[in-house]
Amino acid sequence: MTLFEYEYILHKVMEEKVYQAYLYDFYGELLKESRRSVLEDYLFSDMSVSEIAQDKDITRQAAHDMIKRSIASLEGYEEKLGLLKKFLSAKKDIEDIEKLTTKESITKEELSKINSLAARILEDF
Repeated sequence: MTLFEYEYILHKVMEEKVYQAYLYDFYGELLKESRRSVLEDYLFSDMSVSEIAQDKDITRQAAHDMIKRSIASLEGYEEKLGLLKKFLSAKKDIEDIEKLTTKESITKEELSKINSLAARILEDF
């Protein structure tokens, strides 16, 4: 494996963990306490499946299954409710508005763009 391939895989894994952490932030409270605890260890304490299994006194397979089922549940909530998608869309729109409003002067076209971005944010919520 080349360094480039390794860095690409590492980047994809990190993107996935960030996405899963966002899902947890939005829907984690909907999980049972035991699942929530295992997923917190996996996502936020960066514990391996083996470490989680040892800490929780469960098998490695049980820890792995609990993580996978918990993430699948969170993804199911997102599929039905779409809160994360709305949040990320609004965040991007706000960043765009911020870029436009930090200029010395704003053109009519830029003002129109700001108004349409603000309307889209309000529409989503």
